[in-house]
Amino acid sequence: MKPTLYQRITAPFVEPYVRYQHADILHATRLGTAVILALLVNKVTNLPHGEWTTITVFIILGLLQYQGAIYTKAKERVIGTLLGIGTALGVLWFNQNAGAWLWVDYALIGLLSGIIGYLAVRQLGYTGLLTGITMLMIVSDLGNNSIGQDGIYRALNILLGTGVSVAVTLILPLKSTLMWRFLLSSNLDACSSLYAGVGHHIDATDGVVDDSVQKLNPVAFPAKEVPVDRALVTALQQINKRLLAVRPHIAATASESGIEKETLETIQRTHRNIIGTIDLLLSAAPRLANIEIDEENHVLLVHYQHELTQAMQHMAAVLRSPSDEVFRPITRIAVSEYPSVQHLAFEWQGYFWLTQTLQTQLQQLSDLLQTSKPHWFAASGLGYQRREQRRMKEQGGETDLHL
Repeated sequence: MKPTLYQRITAPFVEPYVRYQHADILHATRLGTAVILALLVNKVTNLPHGEWTTITVFIILGLLQYQGAIYTKAKERVIGTLLGIGTALGVLWFNQNAGAWLWVDYALIGLLSGIIGYLAVRQLGYTGLLTGITMLMIVSDLGNNSIGQDGIYRALNILLGTGVSVAVTLILPLKSTLMWRFLLSSNLDACSSLYAGVGHHIDATDGVVDDSVQKLNPVAFPAKEVPVDRALVTALQQINKRLLAVRPHIAATASESGIEKETLETIQRTHRNIIGTIDLLLSAAPRLANIEIDEENHVLLVHYQHELTQAMQHMAAVLRSPSDEVFRPITRIAVSEYPSVQHLAFEWQGYFWLTQTLQTQLQQLSDLLQTSKPHWFAASGLGYQRREQRRMKEQGGETDLHL
């Protein structure tokens, strides 16, 4: 069913998949809204140094689009600011009550800065950096009381800016877990189309030699090779771009879902290996155009490729689905049960071996996704699951998002 104008306009605000497709525009809208809210907060509170509220909004939201990463940054900023205030108040108390010489106070600040720097490098990271910055904002001039007050006001504005950033993120959320799912799903769909295209290329060029193509580019395609469609090469480039786009979501997805980061890294590595194997199959395809294969093994190969293509499409559908579905086995075909494959030409044996490798990698990815599914499915948000299920039921089955 074709979506109405109202559905098209509201989709980026209510449908996670559309938010994924237009994440950059939504990020810009959300950042602008957050800055306006920060300015209004400054107007209402009328605290000195209100510019730190808007600065904090930009620091937290400027380069971060997704909830997991934003929450991590906001948490680190709040903890760092509070620790910095506490440390600075301790220094001010020592300065007022200990009656020590000024160089002793400076030595204490230097010692605390060194400890904070050590902890920042070892484990605190950004939190340690903010602790030190906040402390120095307050105690940078111990003899001037206004400096301490200004530092505290700056710290309070930082906390207000952090609150505004988190609030805007809740209104228009972009979950890293959903983005991770959709990117992986899109790549599996694209890989299935690319792999099917490689199989179609072999079938279409079986027994055909195009002398005109050979004469045009004899170096790139030696004798008895037929080049694959350039569209397949372009599709592979897009797949690699999405593979790189998954990387920034791994840490945030681990934070949102509770999945071990090592598990997500293994999924990413298997994802990359699948793309690499399909790339090798794409490279091998031109060499097979004029190498004979018997009918029995040709039929086996067609069925084999069809099942692997369907397996990738199924995995992509489960990743997108709002329902709690199960990943099914990749294929029941076992090449070891067909000894005639061992008597094929070397090039065909290599192609079958690569196809077996692809099957193993797909099964490994399927097992990893099934094992971790309770975590990433729950982390995607119940609102998304229920809304998608309701819309699909109303429309008689399929979603209208062209998934």
